[in-house]
Amino acid sequence: MTWIREQIVPVALGDWALDLRDDDLAQIRYRGREVLRSVRAVVRDRDWATASWVVGAVDVGDDVARIPLSSGSFGVRFDGSLTVVVDGDSLSVTFEAAADREFWTNRTGLVVLHPAAVSGDPLTVTHTSGEVSQIEFPRDIVPHQPAYDIRALSSEGVTVAFEGDAFEMEDQRNWTDASFKTYNRALADPFPYLLDGPVTQRVTVTVAETLTSRPAPDESGGSVRPSPTSQALGELRLEETGPVTFSVGASTAPGAGSADPVGHDTLVEVDLGWAGWPAVIQRATASGLPLDVRLVLPLEAAEQALEDAIAALEQVPLAQITAFQPPTHPHEHMADDESLRLLRTALGARDVPIIGGTRSHFTELNRGQHLVPPGLDGVAFSTTPMFHTREVLQLEQAIGMQRLIVQQAVRIAGCPVHVGPVSLRAHLNNVATTDPPRPSVTDLSEGYGPELLDADDERQRDPELATWTIASAAALAVPGVASVSFFEERGPRGIRAAVGSDYPVADAIRALAALEGPLVTARDGEVWAIGSAATMLIANLDEISRAVRIGEASVEVGAKGWVAVGSEGDVA
Repeated sequence: MTWIREQIVPVALGDWALDLRDDDLAQIRYRGREVLRSVRAVVRDRDWATASWVVGAVDVGDDVARIPLSSGSFGVRFDGSLTVVVDGDSLSVTFEAAADREFWTNRTGLVVLHPAAVSGDPLTVTHTSGEVSQIEFPRDIVPHQPAYDIRALSSEGVTVAFEGDAFEMEDQRNWTDASFKTYNRALADPFPYLLDGPVTQRVTVTVAETLTSRPAPDESGGSVRPSPTSQALGELRLEETGPVTFSVGASTAPGAGSADPVGHDTLVEVDLGWAGWPAVIQRATASGLPLDVRLVLPLEAAEQALEDAIAALEQVPLAQITAFQPPTHPHEHMADDESLRLLRTALGARDVPIIGGTRSHFTELNRGQHLVPPGLDGVAFSTTPMFHTREVLQLEQAIGMQRLIVQQAVRIAGCPVHVGPVSLRAHLNNVATTDPPRPSVTDLSEGYGPELLDADDERQRDPELATWTIASAAALAVPGVASVSFFEERGPRGIRAAVGSDYPVADAIRALAALEGPLVTARDGEVWAIGSAATMLIANLDEISRAVRIGEASVEVGAKGWVAVGSEGDVA
């Protein structure tokens, strides 16, 4: 089986080719060499939600492709088009769109993705004034924009010119996207802004003849791999990582539900700004496992709210605890000096490990690392592979980027790192300009948190998610990481359905949770492995079966599948 995939339409225009993945012009190639990961037209509302395009009948000629677009998102009618024109060594993409009424937007226009493989390459930036800067694509994941006020970008034989607005760049590896994104309109400009007329923007890509004379870069997550033709035998070289525990989060779905303990503890996020928070704690304790408690403070009366929460947790075994600032606080979603001082006061003499960090993405930890107090027992952050796009390509390429962000997080933290929740879609909208949605009741009949957001993905039920989860665990389990929490106990974002029946990913989580003692990890291309002295879990993200060798044992792993291998080389 394979993932539930987006529609993919190959488009060939002269020496150029690309894959139309729904509305995304993906993996743009010149004579077989990828030059851009993507060009896409986006419409974002005032909370950064993204309009869904409906793609009309695509018209492809010898050197022109026309892609009609329409959308009814946000109660507004958008009509637009992408026109792709090639002329020898250049390709241009023109986006034209209009709305049927005025619309408040944070961004409407083109975005361009360079593949992560260009990290470290020299970069020439031509600004709107005509001035030129010589920099490079960042090696480490940078918290802020590496380039501003862009009219053109040139690197290693590829030049990208932008028309219709000023553009700037961000390092999307922060969100585990395998790309650097150049987007229209500076974030320093006021937003949302009123879209009250048509939009026209153009991106032109020009390549030098020297481009195809160099070997394609070896990278994790950016370039097009040749079509597999063999089952090459690879040897897994094991790297020690130390002990890591695995678990799942408390369900945020409606109803009571049954609890089947899985893992070391249960991660539960408690919004103290909602009067129904005691029900969240009560249901989370049904697992019988210690709780990893992430308290979200209210904007007002935070001291009293913390005292009440700690009182409610008095008889509950706690693995660790933290307190995050509310969304509208200047240090939103971070556990800073102030929030942790209040937490310590509320805890009094109770001896519980106190962690810090962010309830949001690695991005916020990277940007707010100066807010992490010293002397913590750990630092946490969450991660999702599909913050910016829902493509299967992005989902799978995120694995390599997870390894990068967690290595950098360990350097930032200087203490044990706790990764979670790991979820397919973001469990909060950390960039919303309006208040987060909360239930209208104080029980759990409506669910809470992610249940009230656009946070579900049908791939939660796919067999391939089990493989992805094993690979993700192997990527995230680096020295310095103490724990990883995946998904939820049950419900549409869980390891089992609301009624209690397992999704395929449940077996993968149980296998990870059963690993004991110091762990080792390995990687061979699209194959990732994690294990202990007793058991190795091997995940194959490739499109074909792969034969791999561990010591003296040879194991075949099916396409998009995973296996558990015992210490004697036997497959469980």
